[in-house]
Amino acid sequence: MCRGDRRESVFRDDRDHESFIETLGEACGRCGWVVHAYVLMANHYHMLLETPEANLVAGMQWLQGTYTTRFNVRHSECGHLFQGRYKSLLVSPEGQYFSVVADYIHLNPARIKGYDFTHRRLEDHRWSSYPSYVGRVKRTAWLCVDRVMAGLGLSDTLYGRRKYARMMREKMVEMSGSDEPWLVEELWRRIRRGWCVGGESFREEMEGLLGGALRGRRRDSYSGEDARRHDEIEAERLIGIGLEALGIGEDVLSSQAKGSELKYSLAWLVRRHTCVRNGWIKARLVMGTATNFASMLSRFEKSRRGEWGYTLRKRLEIINL
Repeated sequence: MCRGDRRESVFRDDRDHESFIETLGEACGRCGWVVHAYVLMANHYHMLLETPEANLVAGMQWLQGTYTTRFNVRHSECGHLFQGRYKSLLVSPEGQYFSVVADYIHLNPARIKGYDFTHRRLEDHRWSSYPSYVGRVKRTAWLCVDRVMAGLGLSDTLYGRRKYARMMREKMVEMSGSDEPWLVEELWRRIRRGWCVGGESFREEMEGLLGGALRGRRRDSYSGEDARRHDEIEAERLIGIGLEALGIGEDVLSSQAKGSELKYSLAWLVRRHTCVRNGWIKARLVMGTATNFASMLSRFEKSRRGEWGYTLRKRLEIINL
């Protein structure tokens, strides 16, 4: 997922929505991607994406860069459109995990403040894969519904589509009666603040693939591009751990001021344990140029009881990395 720069709109009208979906289709053709679910909101989007080839980074750069160019030309704008790097999570293909993430995506329109659960219907949100799931619109060739449906014990038949719609209406009823509709599913917490959605064995397997290289080999066993990738993967892991330790989600992080104590606490954690570049940290944590970055980190490191940064630093110092 990714938000607009400064949380501003990235879809101003129907043509912008259509342009993004067309560009996404082109990206799928170029990269061999399969999309299992998506939703476009005013200032952000979510996708459940499968990448048979190891080309997520290159494909996302092309997708967001191409859409930004088309948006800027159309609206006579210039400069950045999206808020730094996209956020991505690993999702287990086994069990109901795909389905839970798809639900989270499809129900996104109903999680906005003041949503009218009485008179609005989920399928009325045109810029989502949900209408395609329930047979309201024709599906694009790159949208696959089988895995999500199978995770719920359903097939892509008239009966299966109707049952899926009924299940989603039941979740809408549950959300309408909740003070925190964004957390009616326990796994949604992981989607909002974690790096991996799946069972314990899947998480251990992913840690083995990612973390095994990080913890099993010294950084000096890498060179050049490999070392940079090593640091950035480890930095992403640390940010996820830090967010969880502080009890906040990625959405809370993105709403903080560029120079907030919270952002500097995570920047300190990453700098303490990796050699990732300062520019990467600033972009990942949406800190702008942060011209006094080094001095603020030093202030955070040296803070004493009652001073700026002390409490957050102590909370992060005790976590098990």
